[in-house]
Amino acid sequence: MESGRKGWVYGWLLHTVCALSLFAVEVTGQIRYSIPEEMSVGSIVGNIASDLGLEPKRLISGKARVFTAESSEYIGLDKENGHLIIKSKIDREELCGEISACSIRFDVILDNPMELYRVTVDIQDINDNSPAFPKSKIEKNISELAVPSARFPLESAIDPDVGVNTLQKYSLHPTDHFKLHVQSGASGKKHVEMILHSPLDREKEKHHQLILTAFDGGKPQRSATVQINIVVLDVNDNAPVFSQSSYKASIVENAAKGTVVTTVSATDGDESSHDIQYYFEHATSTIKSLFSIDADSGEVKVIGDIDYEKHKQFTFKVKAKDHGDLTDSSEIIIDVLDVNDNIPKITLMSFSTAISEDAAPGTIIAMLNVQDLDSGDNSKIICSIDINSPFKIVSSLTNYYNLVTDSELDREQIAEYNITITAVDGGNPPLSNKDILKLKISDINDHAPQFEQESYNAFISENNPPSTTILSVKAEDMDWGPNAKMSYFLIEGDLNGLPLTSYISVNSETGVIYAEKTFDYEQMKSFNIKVKAQDGGSPPLSNNVTLNIFIQDQNDNAPQILYPVQTGGSVVAEIVPRSADVGYLVTKVVAVDVDSGQNAWLSYKLQKATDRALFEVGLQNGEIRTVRQVTDKDAVKQKLTVVVEDNGQPSRSAVVTINVAVADHFPEILSEFTDSTHDKEFNNDLTFYLILALAVVSLLFIVSIIAIISVKIYRWRQNKLFYKSGANLPVIPYYPPVYADGTLPQVYNYEMCGTTDSRMSDVKFVRPYSQNTLVSQSCLGTVQRETQEQENNDLTLEQKPPNPDWRFPPNQRPGPSGAGVRPDEAGAGAGVIAGTGPWPNPPTEAEQLQALIAAANASEATATLGPRYNLQYGQDYRQNVYIPGSTATLTPNPQQQVPQQALPPPQALPPAEVPKAAQTPASKKKPTKKDKK
Repeated sequence: MESGRKGWVYGWLLHTVCALSLFAVEVTGQIRYSIPEEMSVGSIVGNIASDLGLEPKRLISGKARVFTAESSEYIGLDKENGHLIIKSKIDREELCGEISACSIRFDVILDNPMELYRVTVDIQDINDNSPAFPKSKIEKNISELAVPSARFPLESAIDPDVGVNTLQKYSLHPTDHFKLHVQSGASGKKHVEMILHSPLDREKEKHHQLILTAFDGGKPQRSATVQINIVVLDVNDNAPVFSQSSYKASIVENAAKGTVVTTVSATDGDESSHDIQYYFEHATSTIKSLFSIDADSGEVKVIGDIDYEKHKQFTFKVKAKDHGDLTDSSEIIIDVLDVNDNIPKITLMSFSTAISEDAAPGTIIAMLNVQDLDSGDNSKIICSIDINSPFKIVSSLTNYYNLVTDSELDREQIAEYNITITAVDGGNPPLSNKDILKLKISDINDHAPQFEQESYNAFISENNPPSTTILSVKAEDMDWGPNAKMSYFLIEGDLNGLPLTSYISVNSETGVIYAEKTFDYEQMKSFNIKVKAQDGGSPPLSNNVTLNIFIQDQNDNAPQILYPVQTGGSVVAEIVPRSADVGYLVTKVVAVDVDSGQNAWLSYKLQKATDRALFEVGLQNGEIRTVRQVTDKDAVKQKLTVVVEDNGQPSRSAVVTINVAVADHFPEILSEFTDSTHDKEFNNDLTFYLILALAVVSLLFIVSIIAIISVKIYRWRQNKLFYKSGANLPVIPYYPPVYADGTLPQVYNYEMCGTTDSRMSDVKFVRPYSQNTLVSQSCLGTVQRETQEQENNDLTLEQKPPNPDWRFPPNQRPGPSGAGVRPDEAGAGAGVIAGTGPWPNPPTEAEQLQALIAAANASEATATLGPRYNLQYGQDYRQNVYIPGSTATLTPNPQQQVPQQALPPPQALPPAEVPKAAQTPASKKKPTKKDKK
């Protein structure tokens, strides 16, 4: 039955929604819904998103939430679907009591941007309560003398519902003696009475049993019954009567316990009715907890804490009863007077803890709700903040305030604000409340970097090593965090056709300036660059500063003589007449130093002079003057050496030599300087070298002619005496050239000796040795050869073929004129013995002449060091031993090679001469046409 009744109610009450949107200044508006009470948890009240025209995503992004000033929260918000739902079960009777118009008010708040919607939900009553009588039985004592129309009040039934659902009517059964009379009081409550319509007769019936039924107006209808037991009495036929039909009183809230509110009184016409008792009639539990009535005196007193904010008026009935159970009732109305006992309550509904410093005036920072539970002037609130602050507080709705910016903000001046909000009510004395909001100002990149100086001057010495630190620049930024992080850059540009980065670099983090190359003061004395400091904001801000770099001079250049000009090919002399007086200006040394400052201050000193007593030089101006009278005894040729020094540390100098001629006539000067010119300056005299070359060529030609004639004569004589004398077999040494292409790994020296008493010649081989080793006298082996004497003093020599280990490849065959073909390959005629090894071409006359010249040059070394001294530092021609007049060539065995020792420089030892070889009969062989070619 209970579920069926609720379903019927839901059919006409559920989702009866009335949406009303009223837009205010700072908030968005209001909306009203109507729902029945006792809806289950989770039931949908309405779709606030669609009713307000909002997108469902707006509830999520705006962090929508429900705010209620009361402690109980009955309605919740489903942000996903935009529904208002029942959060806890609503009992209208518990929430509003006897008030018929019952509603719940709350606010829906959204952020980004801040919006507020006021929502009112009306709670419609349903018939969920049945009427109830205070007692299960009613006992009545009625005198038999009661006349018809006598009234007997009954305790009314109580129904917490309101409207049609509350108590509507009563019925009484049976109705033999009594009938019901229902009347409505000033408060709208129904009071029921039994009216006697037929007399009672105690002798016939002492007791009467009646059933009283109370009905409400709900659908389905609810009812309650109570049994009435009537006892017929035989006395007291007058009932008490109150002095007033209703009593009105007032009392301040928070009145002390025991305070008398009012006093009621009733009278009875019977003589024995002095014992009248007073009681509350149908009093609620709230009335019983706050007030009490004295049964004898009728005083109504305060026994509980009265709070105006909870109850503003009390209405209840009192009953007077005599000893015959005759009663009368009256109504008491008590008004509660408000006192200023509640301080304003500040509720922070939404607050941004940080705001950007570029926020425009009027930007909402916080949304506040300020309430005072008092009434009248006590509830009037004035909300304010600090006077000297860039904020203000404005009212948006009743009891709602917005904290907004009133002027521009600057984080660099004030980075944080403590905003004190003060709420004061209109009571006497007024009560106030304060709340402090801590607001931080977030930084934006609104300040460009500033250098410590408007420009920088830096000094660096020339000849600096690369990566030298020049100076450090620093810029400050009033911003904070990444907006204040500095980076330094070099503004691009050119200097002397090269980019600035090839001269200077900067550390992007520290601002240290480095030199990338070595500077030269003489090429560049100063230059300027621009350095940019850039912060890390978005977009970044920057500033430039000019850096003037001055290069400091160092004494790295010696003085340069401009006059007199030094020439290598001719002699320039200054002429001083012999009649020159003291102080005569001979000449002036002009010098310059490309350095600067004291490094360029020059001083002149006379270092050497032929006659120091004759000349002096000015220390500062370089003027050379005579210090005494020139005499005839003074030499014509005077040579002065002047030193020019700068003033640097350490100092540098230059020397100039000046020739001075002391004479009156030019021929005298010419003869004096011509004699000695070629002795001292021959290295620079081209004419001297031409004459010398001509003389040498002529001398060599004459010597060559004489040598050729001498050799011819000598060979002719030795040809006849060769086999008759006991002398050693003479050998004309032949030195083949050293191959520059490196085909021979080292140089070999050999010595050949001939026997004295035999026509057979022994050839002695000496081990290989380097050019700085003397030859040993020991013979390592001999080679037999046969000789024959032929006509015309020609000698044909036959020898054994050489060892195959001595052979050279065809491209390395030795010989003064290159490796020639073998005799058999060249088509040799009869009588020529052909060997199996490589054979050089016979020497030409020019090659023999070269050998004689080399022997002549070695004569001095032979005389001093002996015949065993080798020509060590000349070109080595002794890799192969060639016997003039013979086709035999002695080649060393490669297995006997010894690594050559390192040689000292050629200047270490004087050149040695090779002993002249004796002429052999074979040397008288006439040269062939091939040799002449």
